[in-house]
Amino acid sequence: MAKRALITGITGQDGSYLADLLLEKGYEVFGLVRRSSTVSLERVEHIEDRITILSGDLLDQNSLLTAFEEARPDEVYNLAAQSFVPASWSQPVLTGEATGLGVMRVLEAVRHVSPEARFYQASSSEMFGKVRETPQSERTPFYPRSPYGVAKVYGHWITVNYRESYGLFAVSGILFNHESPRRGLEFVTRKVTDAAAQIKLGRATELRLGNLDARRDWGFAGDYVEAMWRMLQQEEPTDFVVGTGIQHSVRDLVELAFGHLELDWKKHVVQDERLLRPAEVDTLVADSTQAREVLGWKPAVDFEELIRMMVEADLERLRSQPGEQESS
Repeated sequence: MAKRALITGITGQDGSYLADLLLEKGYEVFGLVRRSSTVSLERVEHIEDRITILSGDLLDQNSLLTAFEEARPDEVYNLAAQSFVPASWSQPVLTGEATGLGVMRVLEAVRHVSPEARFYQASSSEMFGKVRETPQSERTPFYPRSPYGVAKVYGHWITVNYRESYGLFAVSGILFNHESPRRGLEFVTRKVTDAAAQIKLGRATELRLGNLDARRDWGFAGDYVEAMWRMLQQEEPTDFVVGTGIQHSVRDLVELAFGHLELDWKKHVVQDERLLRPAEVDTLVADSTQAREVLGWKPAVDFEELIRMMVEADLERLRSQPGEQESS
């Protein structure tokens, strides 16, 4: 009999890649979608007829209980959140409710309806914030620098608490930045690759960015969902840091994306102080030794390949829309 998985946030980048992976593995996949006037199933259009969409909201406990009773999952992947760090400054209460307390509401649904289910919580490298050591491992203390990071720390520790208090198979994956052509346009990697493609096609002339010196550990989302799944196949529930262990700056990202299209980024990129964060996270890089040794996981796509993939996808998408000629 096929395993049943419930994915909150299935319409997001990670949720859609995870759904692809689980369907390949023969799972019956349920996805939780928040009912709103702007529900977009764009990222799961290609598998819409193979998944079951359930209505639910991390802010509404009853809706979660109802969804769990319908799905009766063997595995639960909590990927839903207010996940855009800059927005957490303008919407700190919503971020705390969804990204923090939302995790506890999902855990309560697991505990009451599906206590045998295995639970995955999407933790984040933003929890490390003002880093206490470099690189960051499972033992590095947290020092979050945004309402998003603080909310993720709550979600992380409530997952540990429910594991230890109620004996749930509950784990957190502390994932470092992971990107793809399915990334939202508001995230810096996609903002850069889309702008480079727009400029190449003569549809834009400049890109405004904040801190070009911020350094991140960027990987491919399609690789990272494999790590999520592997965490729930272990004998004992354990938290894992997942990343490439290689760091690049936003400037590196810009140079690569524009260079791939033979554009001089210095002619187009403008630093805008209004885009700087109130408290910046300057440097993040993963020590994924435990994930490599215990899960047997390692990234397949490197940074250069990832950015080229994203630039090409944006170029193809824009070319399919009416517009002007390419510029050199």
